[in-house]
Amino acid sequence: MKALENQLIIAISSRALFDLSESHHIYESKGIRAYSEYQISNENTVLKPGGAFSLVEKLLAIKDPQTQKNLVEIILLSRNSADTGLRVFNSIQHYKMNITRAAFCNGENPFRYISPFSAQLFLSADPEDVKSTLQANHAAASIITKHTPKQKQAQLRIAFDGDAVIFSDSAERIYQEKGLDAFTKSEHEQADTPLPGGPFKGFLQALYHIQQKFPVDKCPIQTALVTARAAPAHERVIRTLRAWKIRIDEALFLGGLAKGEFLKAFSADIFF
Repeated sequence: MKALENQLIIAISSRALFDLSESHHIYESKGIRAYSEYQISNENTVLKPGGAFSLVEKLLAIKDPQTQKNLVEIILLSRNSADTGLRVFNSIQHYKMNITRAAFCNGENPFRYISPFSAQLFLSADPEDVKSTLQANHAAASIITKHTPKQKQAQLRIAFDGDAVIFSDSAERIYQEKGLDAFTKSEHEQADTPLPGGPFKGFLQALYHIQQKFPVDKCPIQTALVTARAAPAHERVIRTLRAWKIRIDEALFLGGLAKGEFLKAFSADIFF
């Protein structure tokens, strides 16, 4: 597959991109034949935006400031057949979205095509597909399929948890098995030892590569680390990011506080 050099590639399911709740209900209640007939008979009826639609619009709007070429490519991975998937592509064309590559898997889990497409992330509305993808060592996340208000800001804002997300779960396992005191002691003693990378390290690196193409005050992407860690366990995190040569725009060390209000204040488009 030919792709732009250093391009961020994100795979997304059709149910995350569009609202397919009605047709999915037909599939679950009446079976595959009724579902296929419904999709084909409605293939010229434009689908409504789904949970990830606004996020994808922002990703596709990110262009190289020098060449004006897209820095992000979106790949459609779908359980539809090519026949029933025609409605999805007709809707993509209606919204003038620059999505040209796809895999229609006729009911099978599409995660096996993530590596051939060189995708750094898979977004899906099916938690089981996300689980399978994570077990195959690919970064993946669930998208809530209910309607979400479109964010007003043009800037794409992405927030990450720390342990078991950007970083491995090695430190988290100490906390779960031995408690907070043992976790804090271990992290303090290993403050100068970089943490191993987690499933989203590669995705964060790809985002940072894009960010470096823009002046800090004009960057279309803003990142945040939102972690339950607190001092002194914060030091190892900072030194790890330094060792990886990655910049996080904002870092919130919450010491166990609930993250919801902080994500709202950051205006996160998505939280991993």
